[in-house]
Amino acid sequence: MADKILVTGGLGYIGSHCVVALCEAGFEPVIVDNHSNARASVLERLERLTGRSMTCYDLDIRNRAGLETLLQREPCSGLIHLAAFKAVGESVARPLVYYDNNVGGSVSLFDAFEAAGGGAIVFSSSATVYGEVNAEPLHEALPVQPNNPYGQTKAMMEQVLADMVRAPGARSQGLALRYFNPAGAHDSALIGEDPKDQPNNLFPIIVQVAVGQRESLTIFGEDYDTPDGTGVRDYIHVVDLAQAHVKALQALLGGGFEVPFTALNLGTGTPYSVREVVSAFEAELGRSLLQTLGPRRPGDVATLLADPRAAAEQLGWTAERGLEAMVTDAWRWAGAARQWGLWDEDD
Repeated sequence: MADKILVTGGLGYIGSHCVVALCEAGFEPVIVDNHSNARASVLERLERLTGRSMTCYDLDIRNRAGLETLLQREPCSGLIHLAAFKAVGESVARPLVYYDNNVGGSVSLFDAFEAAGGGAIVFSSSATVYGEVNAEPLHEALPVQPNNPYGQTKAMMEQVLADMVRAPGARSQGLALRYFNPAGAHDSALIGEDPKDQPNNLFPIIVQVAVGQRESLTIFGEDYDTPDGTGVRDYIHVVDLAQAHVKALQALLGGGFEVPFTALNLGTGTPYSVREVVSAFEAELGRSLLQTLGPRRPGDVATLLADPRAAAEQLGWTAERGLEAMVTDAWRWAGAARQWGLWDEDD
């Protein structure tokens, strides 16, 4: 019988791709999602993509009693925890909401999972935990010093997980995956990035400009100490990211770590500037996109680049897809989403 894996936020952008990767690896995903930022129609598309019926619970991770009932009904040997609010700007404006949902929800979830017998826990963290560190590339030995409430919640959640799995008698092992910039979509064009709220990431904003939902793309800052003056980031294809979660889960279930908690970067180590990403989209589209220039945004750094060697060494994982695949898949997904009228849904 296949191991059941609880996936919180399993209908979201990264979560849906993780569900597909789990199915491909022979696991049985059990999805938990409260639909706060994911569309209900994702479930049907996941079933089409995987050819199997999905187990999905409409549940908030702060509902401790609900989690306990679920885990009694669906004993899970692993947990991929992705459910969280994730907008930096919103976290600055509404910090208590972020601490309540992200930290409080994780405490509730980890407690219920450990009480049910524990197992392998893969936690969705972020490169924002490093803060405005002046180093490139970023490696896991650097201090954790986030500079906004969202990053603070991720750092706190890492600490909560680390303390829990190190406690005497703990029955779980934990691994935090620090993402850099997920992009792209599944090549089936059945799932992709489609948040209900306003996107903050470069790729979906470019797509909105390309389809006419947004008049122009604002480039924030052109005077950074980078080759073309615009910010440089490490973009990772969401399918590569999902496969890293499966590798992490398999490593934990196989007892592959000497310590109960580890944190690893997930990135490519390849830098791309804002202008390079825009140019790649324009090449895919065969036309130019309207751009405007804006001032630097508070908190933005010139370069944010991963050192991904630890993930390669400890998980046997490296990213396989480059910028061209991210752009092609993102645009293919945008075409499918418009054709199906997904962006007009209210669910």
